[in-house]
Amino acid sequence: QVQLVESGGGLVQAGGSLRLSCAASRGTFTFYNMGWFRQAPGKEREFVAHITRSGGFTYYADSVKGRFTISRDNAKSTVYLQMNTLKPEDTAVYYCAARSSYGDTYSYPNTYDYWGQGTQVTVSS
Repeated sequence: QVQLVESGGGLVQAGGSLRLSCAASRGTFTFYNMGWFRQAPGKEREFVAHITRSGGFTYYADSVKGRFTISRDNAKSTVYLQMNTLKPEDTAVYYCAARSSYGDTYSYPNTYDYWGQGTQVTVSS
């Protein structure tokens, strides 16, 4: 069973940057496609970004395209989310998730097998 631990969240001013990390353990990291989701208070969990096993393909929500970059280091069993030009509407708890399945359902939270505990990102205006 894969365990995922996020880190790197915090408080940042609008226009600033943060890099989130998600370290995986107890599993074969390269077996999983990885995603980042976020959930703001009173809202549903929403898709942010996805990266395939090899890192060859990445996908983004329209709201973060051009500002966020997902990447992975399979040697370190870690996936990253570089967030630039942050906006107050990016404020949320950010979760990483792992799934063994393929296909274009990567934006659906219920297609993921494992989740981290989340890390808070707060962007002040």
